[in-house]
Amino acid sequence: MHIEIDDLPLWLPLGFEAVWPAALETLAPCDMPELLACAPEAAARSENVRAEVRNLLRVGGYRPTGRGKPASEYLVRAAEEQGLPTINPAVDILNGVSYWSGIPISVVDLELAQAPFSVRHGAVGEEYIFNPSGQTMRLEGLLCLCDAQGPCANAVKDSQRTKTHAQTTRTFHILWAPRSVAETAQAAFAWYVAETEAAGAVVTTWPE
Repeated sequence: MHIEIDDLPLWLPLGFEAVWPAALETLAPCDMPELLACAPEAAARSENVRAEVRNLLRVGGYRPTGRGKPASEYLVRAAEEQGLPTINPAVDILNGVSYWSGIPISVVDLELAQAPFSVRHGAVGEEYIFNPSGQTMRLEGLLCLCDAQGPCANAVKDSQRTKTHAQTTRTFHILWAPRSVAETAQAAFAWYVAETEAAGAVVTTWPE
């Protein structure tokens, strides 16, 4: 999978394509406690990871605070209040890895997203719908994964247009990891790939 990348020296590109053995709705959800029990200590989040992720998102002028804070921070709060929910392995493993590592992760359905792909900062006036009720978020200055139609994912909220659904069989997963926490990010990525393969998916890592 080819992705054009703007000049983004603070970002560590890590991602993979996964082809699932069947539609996601037919696959058993993960056992979250079991998943987290396998988490490598080298991938554990820290206050430094949280700060560096926010610094990465500030580069284009975006303010990662309040409702615009990284999705990984929402996961930590959700887990503390009610635990991490389970849906299907594509979403469950993402949530587990992002929660443990503190690194935001996006996933898109590759049957809904269209090449060419790129990673860039959102332009002035760009926005997208991020949930079924039609709520939008402004993307100016925010690091985004884009397809032929424009931005489709970022470290805060992914686009409703390319989100996974019951019949999804091909996904692309991308980590929004700062180079400054490369050790944590690489450990999280290796664990992420291993758990996805253990769930039955065929994985192709990116960059190749």
